[in-house]
Amino acid sequence: MINIQTFVFNPFQQNTYLLYTPTGAAVIIDPGMYSLSENQILDAFVQENRLHIQAVVTTHCHVDHILGCRFAMEHYQAPLFIHSSEVDLLRRVVEHGAVFGLQATTPPAPTGFLDLNLPFSIGEDTLQLLHVPGHSTGSVAYYHEASQFVITGDALFRGSIGRTDFPGGDYQTLIDSIREKLLVLPDSTRVYPGHGPASTIGQEKRQNPFLT
Repeated sequence: MINIQTFVFNPFQQNTYLLYTPTGAAVIIDPGMYSLSENQILDAFVQENRLHIQAVVTTHCHVDHILGCRFAMEHYQAPLFIHSSEVDLLRRVVEHGAVFGLQATTPPAPTGFLDLNLPFSIGEDTLQLLHVPGHSTGSVAYYHEASQFVITGDALFRGSIGRTDFPGGDYQTLIDSIREKLLVLPDSTRVYPGHGPASTIGQEKRQNPFLT
């Protein structure tokens, strides 16, 4: 069983997810903390629940999803894993942040790259990795069948989809990714997006105007 705690951080109101098991093993997905107070909010939950941060991972490396990478890696002595196609985005976080008026800091280099052919472990539990390009070339979703949830990053939102006008974005590729990798999941699967409220796969099949 994997529990999910959602935090909404930074000016982009980005969803940072903390996944943890009953044993205290935990992973941070898309650390978007931008201020000292946001770092403290995340850390207070970690300390209160006596969690051990095993890793920091990303759905993709647009600036709003990685603002807190350096803090998370250094504070918890945790490795960072990203899709190999996202390296350039990670390296250019300061440049991209400046475009939006953000003072970002470059994270340390990734510890390693996500292997899409292997599950990602959290303690004794595992997440299935789904490659969902279109919003960015290396976008990844994290699916846990037993807990019936998928973390979709900026690929799929409640009632919408990710924008495709950034470098590496492609509308048809994104639509194909969603249909072939996400909409094939059970309708009851809870969808946790990179921004905004949660949904379900069934709800998006029926009501998402980009997919109906």
